[in-house]
Amino acid sequence: MFRQDPNAEERLLLLARTCGHTPAAERAVAQFSRLGEHSALWLAIGLAGSALDRPRAAQWRRARRTVLGTYAVNTAIKFAVRRPRPRIPGLPPLQGTTTGLSFPSAHAATSFAGAFAYRRLGVPAAPLYGVAAAMAASRVYLGVHYPSDVVAGALLGTVLAALVAPAPAERAG
Repeated sequence: MFRQDPNAEERLLLLARTCGHTPAAERAVAQFSRLGEHSALWLAIGLAGSALDRPRAAQWRRARRTVLGTYAVNTAIKFAVRRPRPRIPGLPPLQGTTTGLSFPSAHAATSFAGAFAYRRLGVPAAPLYGVAAAMAASRVYLGVHYPSDVVAGALLGTVLAALVAPAPAERAG
C-alpha cells in the first residue's frame, strides 16, 4: 500500500535550497525570477507579439489578458488559502516577496498560462515551456515556495489558459 510521507515536500524543498547553490547561481536565479514578478515577462512577450504581429494584435491582447486574469485568480486563491511561505531554519529565502502567502505560485501560474496562450499564437512551445518551467523551479530554489505551490500554479495557469486563450494559430500549408 502506498503511504504518503508528510515530510517529503519539506525534504524536496531542503534539497532545492542546498544543491547547486553558489553565490553566482543564486544571484542569476534571483535576477531571472524577478522577471516573473507580477507577470512582467509574460506581459512583455504579449506586448512584443502585438507590436510585431499587427494583423493578430487582438489575439495577442486576448492572450495577454489571459495572463493578467490568471494572476488575478491566483491572487484570490492565495488570499483564500493563506498558506504561509516556507521557513527552513538556518536557510532564509533568497528573495523577498510581496506577501507572506505561498499557495499557489503566481510565477508558475502566469508562466504556464503565458506559455499556453502564446503557443496557441504560433510561438514555439519548447522555449516557452522551458522558460515557464525554469521560472516555476526558481521559486523553490530561492526558498519562497513549496514544490506543491508551483505544481498547483502550473496546473492553474494551464487550465485557465486552456479555457480562455485565443484559438490555436492556423498553420500555413
